[in-house]
Amino acid sequence: MLSSIVLQGAMMITTALVVLALLMNVWRMIIGPTVTDRILALDTLYINSIALIIMLGLYNGSALYFEGALLIAMLGFVSTAALCKYMLRGDIIE
Repeated sequence: MLSSIVLQGAMMITTALVVLALLMNVWRMIIGPTVTDRILALDTLYINSIALIIMLGLYNGSALYFEGALLIAMLGFVSTAALCKYMLRGDIIE
């Protein structure tokens, strides 16, 4: 009984910290002085949103959230690679 209360409290604190990290990433995307800073903030935003979705899945006890987190991870990787390639070459498809 005590362990479930401690686990639930730890999950609430962790979720609050991940939401705080998401807000910091949004702030960096808004005020980022260079495009590189904004791309890195977007990449970190994807990672933090994955963590938030996994925390939501653990809290609800559902495995479906993990599939959504995997989908966001794949889209985040592809979009970051495409943005970096566009920054370097000016074209995505060769």
